[in-house]
Amino acid sequence: MSGSRIVALGHYQPPKVLTNDDLAAIVDTDDEWIRSRVGIRTRHIAEGETLVDLATEAAQKALARSGRTAAEIDLVVVATCTAIERSPNTAAAVAARLGVRSPAAYDINTVCSGFSYALATADHAIRAGAARRALVIGAERMSDTLDWTDRSTCVIFGDGAGAAVVEAQEEGAEPGIGPVVWGSEPEKGDAVVITGWDPVISQQGQSVFRWATTQLAPLAREACERAGIDPAELKGFVPHQANLRIIDAIARKLGLADAVVARDVVDSGNTSAASIPLAFSKLVERGELSPGDPVLLFGFGGGLAYAGQVVRCP
Repeated sequence: MSGSRIVALGHYQPPKVLTNDDLAAIVDTDDEWIRSRVGIRTRHIAEGETLVDLATEAAQKALARSGRTAAEIDLVVVATCTAIERSPNTAAAVAARLGVRSPAAYDINTVCSGFSYALATADHAIRAGAARRALVIGAERMSDTLDWTDRSTCVIFGDGAGAAVVEAQEEGAEPGIGPVVWGSEPEKGDAVVITGWDPVISQQGQSVFRWATTQLAPLAREACERAGIDPAELKGFVPHQANLRIIDAIARKLGLADAVVARDVVDSGNTSAASIPLAFSKLVERGELSPGDPVLLFGFGGGLAYAGQVVRCP
């Protein structure tokens, strides 16, 4: 095979919306404080919906838009850091809900870079002939990890899921998913942690901010180079939706004046592994990107891990 491509995207967010004013009623914060530091005004919070529910909803939408059926899927990969069940894994549970028969199914946890990692592993499996068509999902219930008395974290995160149908391309066709640039800085792994059986997230906000704004632009540029494209040729940039100031800083360093830059963090908050497919799916749904457009996906965060690749818009 000459590679793989994204055929369709789908996303889902739970109906409950939590505004900055809602948070101000339960913790010492306000709308101006939150917007000035992270750029968020609302986030979605799951009530009575499990992680598998969120992932399944997004996957169903991606499948419907692709014109493929569950019977045609032979690989399911879920990127998440908020799975509660150890077994069966989230991917297997989603496959069972969808009626996918005998798939390879696994979860991957590199936190906020998870979707780009998952997309790369699916692309590699297809290139190797180990799979023909995959569902790649990023899904999180970050609200399960929050201390609602900690204003430094509870204002940042939200719940949601995004999914992509990925399939093999015919020999000789231009790859729709470019080579991945991935790695980590494990010596800085304590900058973002989720610990304990009753998990609580904590992070060193300033350390993560400095790392993201100073170290990641060259890595994102390398992903473009490996795909044989100049950043100026990009039509879209979908980074992990961590913080509006981080997104704008990386976009500025890449010189993306004419590209559509995803800023879904404003309305969805930080949804970790779900943030890239969620934001990407919305841009496509709204018609802000066109089929074939080159788009840079770049995830980063807990670990501290990162991954990015240039893809062609479905």
